Amino acid sequence: MPSGPDSPGPASRVPGSTAPGPASPEPRSALRARALAAGAAVAAGLGVRAGADGGALAKYAGSALYTVLLCALVAFCAPRARPVAVAGTALALSWAVELLQLTGVPAELSARGTAARLVLGSTFNAPDLFWYAVGAAAAWGVHVGARRLATPSSSAGPRPAASR
Repeated sequence: MPSGPDSPGPASRVPGSTAPGPASPEPRSALRARALAAGAAVAAGLGVRAGADGGALAKYAGSALYTVLLCALVAFCAPRARPVAVAGTALALSWAVELLQLTGVPAELSARGTAARLVLGSTFNAPDLFWYAVGAAAAWGVHVGARRLATPSSSAGPRPAASR
């Protein structure tokens, strides 16, 4: 490993630290946990879609879960991202897709295939913007809670700022 002003040398490592470095592979359990979270988000979305009567509950729960799924995907791709960054990114993507529906492009693509209809939708619906925020807030809360459970705490030291 080259040593320079931008690369950490042996002196910068904390003795006895078990924290993985930037080049350390991620434990299999963490990868499984992220895959399980993404799978649970997909299952919840499909469950609401299949089990609800197609009314307002299904529509708005589906909108919130769309953002939850995006949160899971963002967290899967960027596992060290802070929960607020994960939720904010997913919310911005959800809003961007909804606002794109004002152009008519998603409607045209949705007419051509099921995958485009599921990912992009077809028509703009202003209340969806609110329900995307609800989904992002719920996913943020779960992410913060999961990080706190996964982080060993010490009564002698301050708690990590996992929610920032």
